[in-house]
Amino acid sequence: MAKFSDKDNDPLAGERLQRHIDRALAVEPPADPEQSVTYRLVKRLYRPLLSGTDNIPDRPCLFIGNHSLFALDAAILQPVMHAELGIFARAMGDKFLFVNDAMGDFVLDHGSVMGHPEVCSALMEAGEDILVFPGGAHEAVKPAREMYRLQWKERYGFVRLAAWHGYTIVPFGMVGPDEFYDHLIEGEELPDSALAPLLRRLGLLTEDTRPDMMPPIPLGALGTFFPKPQRCFVGFGKPVDLSDLVGQRLSKSRLKSIRAQVAVQIEEQLAEQLLLREQRRGEDGLLRRILTL
Repeated sequence: MAKFSDKDNDPLAGERLQRHIDRALAVEPPADPEQSVTYRLVKRLYRPLLSGTDNIPDRPCLFIGNHSLFALDAAILQPVMHAELGIFARAMGDKFLFVNDAMGDFVLDHGSVMGHPEVCSALMEAGEDILVFPGGAHEAVKPAREMYRLQWKERYGFVRLAAWHGYTIVPFGMVGPDEFYDHLIEGEELPDSALAPLLRRLGLLTEDTRPDMMPPIPLGALGTFFPKPQRCFVGFGKPVDLSDLVGQRLSKSRLKSIRAQVAVQIEEQLAEQLLLREQRRGEDGLLRRILTL
């Protein structure tokens, strides 16, 4: 397996990381995904619509898309892709999900894995479909003004790994989960808000807290914490085949070029899905319209 991390500086490396990889590779997809409780609930509440599925090649792929508020997109997309496309995509999640063993085991058992280069590399060697949101936690707590905008900063790891393993990248844009919640107070505003003293007493706000990494105070359906039943629209763009780059370590300029190609596809799909949603607004029932106000 190619090594892409420094284990001496990685607290989740070594034997613990290998155990995680072994468990991840042992996970079996649900036998009857169309009958799973998760899929049926997602289908009923969010009525997801997939388009551009003919762009998905018949081989293991790395699916790359925009991340939504609170990272709720994978919970919608994973069961739908499995039930409707037969693709058991392994979503890569933040390391904090796996710090606690009980939570980590639960996430693993449902198909997701730790977002770590060696985990991704192992899945690629095993020929798994993988789901990655390069924006990570930063994109998952973005303010409302950044809705449906990619925030990848200087992250190129997904391109580097896809090239090394000769994987095909399938870009996708997803509309809906970013609007499950209104933002009562933006995370960046919390240090100067009336809630700041309480957050400091609880230890949730310190001198070291980065305002750009704080989540907003959410407001869901009818003023509750339950997510609004916004319809979800997912568009898959043209694949980026990197099979001719297998085993190569790319230059920074080549990484940037491929990443830009993927980003353009995602942005095009987001625009198309937003338009498609407007065209299909009339299909929403009265109750859904009320709950998504």
